[in-house]
Amino acid sequence: MFVSADQPTDHVHSRIISGSRYFAALVAPIYLLAMLAWPTTADADVKVRSYYKGKKTEGSIKSKKPGSRSKSPDGPATKQKMKGRENGIDPDDDFEAGEILIANPPRNFDKRISEMGFSVLERVQMEDIGFDVWRLKTPAGMSVKDAIKVLGRKFPGLTIDANHRFDLSAGKSGLFPQKAIGWKKVGLRCGKGVRIGMIDSGVDVKHPALKGQKVKFASFHDKKRNPAPPVHGTAIAAMLVGKPMKNGWSGLLPGATLYAANMFELDNSDKVVGNSVALLKGINWMAKKKVHVVNLSIAGADNKMLRLANKLAQKKGLILVASVGNWGSRKKPAYPAAYPNVVAVTATNVKKKIYSKANQGKYVDFSAPGVGVWTAIPGGGKVQSGTSFATPYMSILIGLDIARGASKNAKSLRAKYRNKVIDLGKIGRDPVFGWGLLKTTRKCMA
Repeated sequence: MFVSADQPTDHVHSRIISGSRYFAALVAPIYLLAMLAWPTTADADVKVRSYYKGKKTEGSIKSKKPGSRSKSPDGPATKQKMKGRENGIDPDDDFEAGEILIANPPRNFDKRISEMGFSVLERVQMEDIGFDVWRLKTPAGMSVKDAIKVLGRKFPGLTIDANHRFDLSAGKSGLFPQKAIGWKKVGLRCGKGVRIGMIDSGVDVKHPALKGQKVKFASFHDKKRNPAPPVHGTAIAAMLVGKPMKNGWSGLLPGATLYAANMFELDNSDKVVGNSVALLKGINWMAKKKVHVVNLSIAGADNKMLRLANKLAQKKGLILVASVGNWGSRKKPAYPAAYPNVVAVTATNVKKKIYSKANQGKYVDFSAPGVGVWTAIPGGGKVQSGTSFATPYMSILIGLDIARGASKNAKSLRAKYRNKVIDLGKIGRDPVFGWGLLKTTRKCMA
């Protein structure tokens, strides 16, 4: 499941924001969470062939009273638990109730499955990465896992999976982002010409740190659900491209253009969630916009649709950088960070110690500051911690490299940066720090 959203629309919001104000929240902590209304445009970049126009899906039905047991075959009683995750559910069992996903279905598929009690909720044609995804509603009384088995037997070789949910890799715990890594101040034009992608929650483009910056926004959450607050996305967006402020705060690459995709919404229990379908739409939009790098501060299960999209995106030259997640797990890999062609980033504190909640595993590539970082939030600013806040450092470095013509290959990029780190933990690459803590300069374009 992914967590963050800001606007109940699948349309693209393209805004060049102008104006200037002090980033007052970074002078004194302000813990105000505010939701802002978003103007919209009709420039839709993801082609959706059809939508289910009937009643709400199972995922958005009215929540039950606290303590009552779910009658759904995919209710809480059927899910494996996992200590360390905020919702306590194993990522493999964290999915939208009563929904499954199909990749590239065969001819007459809708007619054949309707005879089995399935119905089509949504058909998404992802032209820019080259495959179709159908979102299906399972027959009444049939669990998601049973539905996958039933269709798997009926259609051997078909790619089928649950509509997994992902969570944001943020924690609650200050250093300004540039000071945290030891970089010098830069001007407003640093990074001009670099196109950075971000799939996260909504973004408060009126925040003083983002006002006047080149931010183009698109929302891909379920229109049947309410949007989630634009808290996490605002923090990451400002870290990436926030403008330099007189108090010394600055984003890491203020001259870059940011393409920010929202995939988060509020579920039936008002929890901030994001699912595989919204993430896939976001990846497709990033391919269409030909961004140099995509920042992903999310973590979840190994979803088959996401795995396929990831491979196809790689063929299109799309480089993904993802946080390793905050479950505190040494056994369960977090995706998309654990995919071989994704650069995975973990978080350290000022003493170069690992963030206490960071996941560990052989997929960890690099470490960067992510504990006690000043971030922008709607209405002000806040000190935050999590692997989410480490990922932007790697993203902007790779974005600069790709914009200058470097190979669009995760393996070659790893090879470059493994020699630009402080080796922490065991000698060489290890499952805690990866190759080590990033120790390199940022060379601006423009």
